[in-house]
Order: sequence, then structure tokens, then C-alpha cells
Amino acid sequence: MRTTFAIAGPFGLLGALLALAGCNFAPHYEPPKNVAATAFKEAVPSNAPAQGWKLADPRDAAIRSAWWEVYQDPQLNDLESRVEISNQTVAGAEANYRAARALVQQSEAAFYPTLTVNPSVVRSRSSAAGVLAGGVAGSATPSVGGSTTTSATTTQLGGVSTSPRTIYSLPLEASYQVDLWGSIRNTVAQNRYAALASAAQVATALLSTQSQLAQDYFQLRITDEQRRLLDTTLADYQASLHLVMTLFKGGLASDEDIAQANTQLESAKAQATDLGIARAQYEHAIAVLIGVPPVQFSLPYRHFNQALPAVPVGVPSDLLERRPDIATAERQVAASNAAIGIARAAYFPALTLSGSAGYESTAISQLFAWPNRFWSFGPELAQTLLDGGALRAATAQARALNDQAVANYRQTVLAAIQSVEDNLASLRILAQELTEQHSAALAGQHNVALSVTRYRNGIDSYVNVITAQNAFLTAREAELQVQIRQLTASVNLINNLGGGWSTSDWDRTERMAQNPPGLGKDPQMPAQNSGAIPNPPPLPNQELHPEELLKQNAADMSPPP
Repeated sequence: MRTTFAIAGPFGLLGALLALAGCNFAPHYEPPKNVAATAFKEAVPSNAPAQGWKLADPRDAAIRSAWWEVYQDPQLNDLESRVEISNQTVAGAEANYRAARALVQQSEAAFYPTLTVNPSVVRSRSSAAGVLAGGVAGSATPSVGGSTTTSATTTQLGGVSTSPRTIYSLPLEASYQVDLWGSIRNTVAQNRYAALASAAQVATALLSTQSQLAQDYFQLRITDEQRRLLDTTLADYQASLHLVMTLFKGGLASDEDIAQANTQLESAKAQATDLGIARAQYEHAIAVLIGVPPVQFSLPYRHFNQALPAVPVGVPSDLLERRPDIATAERQVAASNAAIGIARAAYFPALTLSGSAGYESTAISQLFAWPNRFWSFGPELAQTLLDGGALRAATAQARALNDQAVANYRQTVLAAIQSVEDNLASLRILAQELTEQHSAALAGQHNVALSVTRYRNGIDSYVNVITAQNAFLTAREAELQVQIRQLTASVNLINNLGGGWSTSDWDRTERMAQNPPGLGKDPQMPAQNSGAIPNPPPLPNQELHPEELLKQNAADMSPPP
């Protein structure tokens, strides 16, 4: 049995082609499903002091785009504003997006015919053998008797000349691939999804850099507070040494006591000096994050007493809309889904419509004469008949890569939820730990006062004084470390919640990535930059207290959490 298809006229052929052009072999795309979670495990309200987060209601669930402003630090605000302009990591991500967007435009060009012009001037001479063979093959009319005439420049074979000649040609060629099976449409879709993923990667790079800057800034400020604590402690140790020497002169202390006091004092000086390394590294890191050489950037000392802001925390499903890395992973799934359509379309024939027209002449003055015109037009259908299973393997590869993209997306979602849970737990536990550490510091302060009194009255040795002072210093330093861990967890929580980004900001993100504010501009120095200063910077006079024993009173201590 044989089935015959008849298409009536050119309009029937056009209608059939348009009907076929509606085919699309990409699977219907839906975002991958995730395990439903209605709340965060660690978001449990308690009666503990401020933990650095709060359960968000619909009115305040969103984080502002300039999220760092919640810390109310003008200098941090100024530094963060430079990241989008001058950071080179963000600039590289923006350039990568522009390349991806250009690839979309390049693939969209396949929707239109290709038109080329190829003028040429060719000087050539045919061989005698070639002319003879061509004359026989082409049934050219030979001369009478088939005689051959030969001269220095011309040979006549069968009435066909082999003399050199120049051919002037002006062809105009056009070709168009009919997208019968959706291959071109899926290629464009794949590139569009990849460009959207690239735009989200710009937002990820920007958010990550801003978060790193905030953490480095807080680390630098806490390092300055450690320096302030050690300078205060040095003054105490100097007062203690003065007390020991006074008692020694009165015969109430020994040389050993003086040696121990000196050892304690010099050790504290070395510890204070060592802080300069960490401070310099944080300062250099901040300079690089805002795109300036470290030699051009310095931050002076400033007393730091940062309150912990309350970050609004919603539900896990919010992360799907507010995390740019999750958006990137989801767009990559969509791109891999379109790749399946491209691979499946390769099973079917490719139809190309091509044509050419133009003029050709041996005399340039006659090039545009009407008899010298030529044209051709016709369809070309290409179909692979035997490929050894290459098409089947390509389709299997596309499906496997799609499965991989789905797994990566789900893993990204799970990792995002984990990171939020981790930082919620950190903030909740650190709030309690800070209270306990503050109590330990107060107890250490009281122990120092008692040990000094007992030593002055000759009841205890000076070793007890040193032990109490060192324990007090350790407790104060531990309290500062808990505070920086709190601030770091707070910044990480904002970062893990997506900062101020949302999928509703796709257009704004693409505009920013396509026209970055810092493109072609020199890095801008922060308004509050003080230029080159010594490292570590000197403490202002008002930060130093009178040199008297045990001046770490309640006013010097960190405020109760």
C-alpha cells in the first residue's frame, strides 16, 4: 500500500511549512518541585534577649536592597556604595552577562534570511586538455574537419578558445533555514535562559562581595576594640608594676614579684602589637573589595559599639524568589530542557531555501547588460541516514544533563535552607552565650579587685594577682569574639536570605548588568577615607583612661547584652 500526499499550489506548500514550523520537541517545562517546608526549624521565638532576627509578617518580610543600612554605620554605607562601581569581580560577572546577552542576539539572527553579496574579478586560462574534454562532454560544435589552430597566445580546439579571459561577477545570494522542528527556537530559548542565569550570577557576585566587605569591616572594628582593651590593660599592668615596686621599696615585695609584673606587661605589649597584622589584612581586603590599591586607602580608629539589628525571616519558600543563586540554578534547568528539544530536532530533515541572482560578464562595461543576468532558486532537504547512533547518544546526553541540572537546583535549595538554619541557630545560641560571657567578665573584674587587695595586705602572692588579671583579660577578649561572631552571623543571614534581591527585579538586574555604573570609570575613593596613616592607627586621647589600677569599671565594660 502506498500513500500519496498532494499539495495544491504554492499556497498549499507555504501552509504546510508553517504548520510544520509549529513543531517543538522540547519537553513542556515546569520548575522542579522541592520538598515542602512551612517554617525554619531554628526560627523558634524565645524569651532570650535580642537574637538578631525576627519572624517576618507580610508587611516587613522584604529586606531593603541597601541591606547594610540596617547597621546604621555611615562609613560602612559609604564603602558598600563603592562595590557596585569599582569591584572587579562584579565587573567580570557583568561582562559575562553582556557576552551571554550577545549570544542570544546572535542566535535570534537565525530567524531571518541570510543575504550576502560576493563580487569577484577572476582572470583565468583553460588548458587544451580541459577544453577538449569539455567540448566533447558539452557537445560543442567543432570546426570543419576538427582542425586545431595554435598560436603564441591562442589555441582553437573544436571552435572553443583557450585564450586567457577575465570574468566579472556580481552575485547576490540568499538562504533561509525553515525552523520545522523548533531547533532554532530552542537554541534561542536556551541562550535566553543562560543569559538570565548570568544576570542572576551578577546579583550573586554583588551580594557576596557586599557581604564580605561588611564582615571585613566589622572584623576590623572589633580588632580596634581589642586594641583599645589591650591598651587599657597595659595601663593597668603598668599601675600594677608601680604598686609592686612601691611595696618592694617598703620590703613587702620580692624581686620575683617585680619580674612577674614585668613579664606580664611585656607580654601584653607583644599581644597588642600583634593585632596590627590582622588589622592591616582586613584594611587591605576592604581596599581590594572597593577596587582601590591598599596604598591609597586607610581607615582610622573609631570607637565601635554596634547594635545587632533584627533581620526579618519569612518561610523557606521565600528563598526561591529571593536568592539569586537559586534563580541561576532554576534558569539552568530551563536551558537544559531546551537543549533536549535541540537534540530531538536533529532526527528530522533540515529544510533550507536558497537562491542567487546577479550579473556576470567578460567585459566590465557590459556587466549590467540584461542578457548577462543569471538567477537560481530551490529548496534543499538534508537528512542523516546513518550516524552510528550519534543522534541517539546526543539526546541521551541532553536528558542526562537536564537531570543533573535538576539535581543541582534541588541541592542549591537545600543548601540555602541549611545556611539560613545554621545562622538562625548561631544567632540564637550566641545571644545566650554573650550574656554568659558578660557575666564571666564581670566576675573576673571582681576577682582582680579582690586579689589586688589581698596582695597589698600580704595575704596572697603576686601570682594570684597575675592569674586574676589574665583571666579577666581573657574573658573580655572572649566577649568581643562572641560579638564579632554575632555580627558575622547577622551578615551571613541577610546574605542567605538573598539580601534585597528578588526575582521580581529581573528587569532591573539585567539593566544594571548590561549598563554597569562603573563601566569605563576609575575607582572612586570613599568620602571618609583619611589617606595613609600608621598601622595600627593611634588611639584618640579621649579613648585612653587615666593610669590607675583597675580602671576597668562598669563604664569601661561592654554594655550588658
